[in-house]
Amino acid sequence: MPMCSEYLKSINISHSRPYLGESEIERVTDVISSGRIAQGEMVRQFEQVFSLKFNFSHTAATNSGTSALHLALLAIGVKPGDEVIIPSYVCSALLHAVRCAGAVSVIADIDPKTYNIDPKDMKKRITGKTRAIIAPHMFGLSADMEQLLEFDIPIIEDCAQSVGGEYNGRPVGSFGKASIFSFYATKVMTTAEGGMVSSGSEELIDRIMDLREYDNKSDDKQRYNYKMSDVHAAIGLAQIDRLDSFIKKRREIAACYTDAFKFFDFQLPAMDSGHIFFRYVIGLKKGEDLDHWIDVLQKRGVQCARPVFRPIHKILGLSGYKQTNTVWGQLLSIPIYPLLARKEVDYIIASVTETYHELMGE
Repeated sequence: MPMCSEYLKSINISHSRPYLGESEIERVTDVISSGRIAQGEMVRQFEQVFSLKFNFSHTAATNSGTSALHLALLAIGVKPGDEVIIPSYVCSALLHAVRCAGAVSVIADIDPKTYNIDPKDMKKRITGKTRAIIAPHMFGLSADMEQLLEFDIPIIEDCAQSVGGEYNGRPVGSFGKASIFSFYATKVMTTAEGGMVSSGSEELIDRIMDLREYDNKSDDKQRYNYKMSDVHAAIGLAQIDRLDSFIKKRREIAACYTDAFKFFDFQLPAMDSGHIFFRYVIGLKKGEDLDHWIDVLQKRGVQCARPVFRPIHKILGLSGYKQTNTVWGQLLSIPIYPLLARKEVDYIIASVTETYHELMGE
């Protein structure tokens, strides 16, 4: 039954929305009241709690996921002129971080089922100048780390969308030479702005801690102001306490969507046990107008989006990348986050269902 137009006017479900509450307010208030708001004790606590949560050996907090990635590249020894392999279907932050390190991005295609970097295509891109691989775990589903590790090239796991996820029973972020996390406002957990680097190498993290600030240094080595503040860390400490409940809610919503859409002509996300569903992405049938779908759903009060704004190879004007082109033209991201009430989930399902029947002519 079509939805009442008056009812539609009152609905506006955001594509993403952070979960913030009294705990965040109390912790931030305590920091502000202390008068010590720059990097300090709260940052150290956040690093320690994050390490303990995932059994990471060493961590260093930063002011963003992009700065975490830049420092990780520098810390593993990437130098100007080196090549770093990244997938095309990813946020442009990877491209910028590689450029900041003075290196060259070599773009690989993706696996059309997982949307992660394709190890077979990546293998063809390896040269004598390859110094690192950045492997994002897209939308909360781990990349194929088993295959990627076979190349014996330093891997930086990009866990910006997958904190709390697992691969073969181990936390994502525990496989690479280094791993980075993002705590931007729309991520799985947030510090408003912020990031983290983890590694099994104490020496590598020591280098990152040296590089993330330039004050009181006795030499003129290039360093940066990439520190996290205690205000941001205080939010992170409150968020990590609820991370398990955040992921549980995401998985529950994903199960509702998959059950509702399982008979539609969609490609649905893998229901892998380690998947945390940072995004719930629907693969539309070939030939469908993705932008029209987004427009129709927006008019119904459901904000949807392309999960990747523009692939890297398109930004760089490169040709090829068949799998990335196909996915970019067909993948629709619908709302999934802990603040969604059951009635909102039901409304999203009804909206997608009506749009499906309307646009597919059924």
